[in-house]
Amino acid sequence: FNPISISGYHMREAGATAAQEIGFTLANALEYVRVAVDAGLAVDSFGPRLSFFFASHNDLFEEAAKFRAARRLWARLVRERFQAGDQTARLRFHTQTGGVTLQAQQPLNNVVRVTVQALAAVLGGTQSLHTNGYDEALALPTAEAATLALRTQQIIANESGAALTADPLGGSYYVEHLTTTLERCALELIEKVDALGGAAAAIGASFFQEEIA
Repeated sequence: FNPISISGYHMREAGATAAQEIGFTLANALEYVRVAVDAGLAVDSFGPRLSFFFASHNDLFEEAAKFRAARRLWARLVRERFQAGDQTARLRFHTQTGGVTLQAQQPLNNVVRVTVQALAAVLGGTQSLHTNGYDEALALPTAEAATLALRTQQIIANESGAALTADPLGGSYYVEHLTTTLERCALELIEKVDALGGAAAAIGASFFQEEIA
């Protein structure tokens, strides 16, 4: 049972960058943890069942690095700020391919977009995945589109080899550089949120909304 799914998907769909998606999602997560701890709950009594929900867009390496950065930053922050254990420090996350990236023109091209996005999520370590139908820019998915979206996941999982090892892009100079850059930019946003009094106060002051806009 996941008591909450802490989402960055809606923010990415609204125009957030990859770094903003990480930073604002984790800022929200830290606010949830803080409130729960202040209410008397031990962080490791609920932390292991927190789940996260991210988008995956078209830039294969940036998206894979984004997930790697989010996982690393969450582990660091929740340990430093709440002395959380290893199970809480895991960032268990679900990914959905980017609805806003789908095009109504030549909709079959969306099959390729969704495949790249799904692969990025797998390479970044997602635990579960939603692949959009190629016709979703036009209407609710047809049965054919939904089946193909499912087959896309199954081919990546069972035929591509991408899921056979943890962190298959680790050690790539480019991916490590992107990961470190995104982590740094996300942490800078979190520190700005902290300065405003935390996520709830920052949202109340329209900081998230204005930054995304």
